[in-house]
Amino acid sequence: GESLPLAQEDVNLGGWAVESRIYAEDPLRAFLPSIGRLVRYQPPENEPGRIRVDTGVFEGGEISMYYDPMIAKLITCGRDRQEAITLMQEALDEYVIDGVRHNVGFLGALMAHPGFRQGALHTGFIAEEFPEGFRDVDVVEADPVLPIVIAAIMHRLYMDRAARISGQLPGYERRVLDDWVVIVDREHHPVTVRPYQADCGYRVDCNREHYGVMTDWSFCQDILRATINGKRLVFQVSRQGLGYRIVHRGKTTRAQVLTPRAADLYQLMPKKSQEDQSKLLQAPMPGLLVQLRVEEGHVVKTGQELAVIEAMKMENVLRAEMDGVIGKVCCRRGDSLNVDQVILEFE
Repeated sequence: GESLPLAQEDVNLGGWAVESRIYAEDPLRAFLPSIGRLVRYQPPENEPGRIRVDTGVFEGGEISMYYDPMIAKLITCGRDRQEAITLMQEALDEYVIDGVRHNVGFLGALMAHPGFRQGALHTGFIAEEFPEGFRDVDVVEADPVLPIVIAAIMHRLYMDRAARISGQLPGYERRVLDDWVVIVDREHHPVTVRPYQADCGYRVDCNREHYGVMTDWSFCQDILRATINGKRLVFQVSRQGLGYRIVHRGKTTRAQVLTPRAADLYQLMPKKSQEDQSKLLQAPMPGLLVQLRVEEGHVVKTGQELAVIEAMKMENVLRAEMDGVIGKVCCRRGDSLNVDQVILEFE
């Protein structure tokens, strides 16, 4: 062969790169694959020398059960490890995927983990740091008040827009309040949101802290970019019913914003109890039911094989988690299953 055009001593190392693999997997279900249509797909912009996205999917495309669930490879490059990780956090914050479950939130949480940032890694890192699987409560937040501030800002912007609607009955025009209560996980956070007249920003007071917020966000955007106390931050946002969903640094926050009176009444509302699903065998992922080992009336023991689902070129065996009797068979061999679809019912 021909000689190489340079020698080893001519190769100079400079900077640091980090790669994240974006998968259609559900971290909350032990990373089981997810299938479906990409209703929204908006990767971060490629920036030469800083951010690169290698992807082969598109908005409106489908993640099927027949192929590997990889969506993309996201690469960031910085002058050192910490800068590359920070760039990765910002890029993950801007990565919008809707229609399938994905691991973007988990990757964001991993980037914020002190052990990962320090480079204290080993092959058992995930099992050791997330022994019960990935949960939102495990995410390390630099400032847990930020999602509350963003929910308050979004609500204030919606209320300001509503107050500008023409044709309001004289004397009964909508008046926008400054004082609100943001409810997250049934915890109440009183906030005050006041507009700055000079620069079109807002001041949010929460937990005795002051946040100056500047943003040009509009209601049609999935990404809210804001400067908060002089620091530029990115959030994924959406309005869901009467509430708001905010995603930042791997943490998903669902919030409601109510008047103080409505918040007091909300505390009196009974908490909805969860449906007992202990006597159901449900599909943990979408797939094809290739084997059904039992029939109605069969007595089964803990650990006994009940069904086999094929998805993503793999067979997944479902076993009984307790002794019992099969009361009802809800599916047949060859059926295509959706996630959480009931396969069997126990007596």
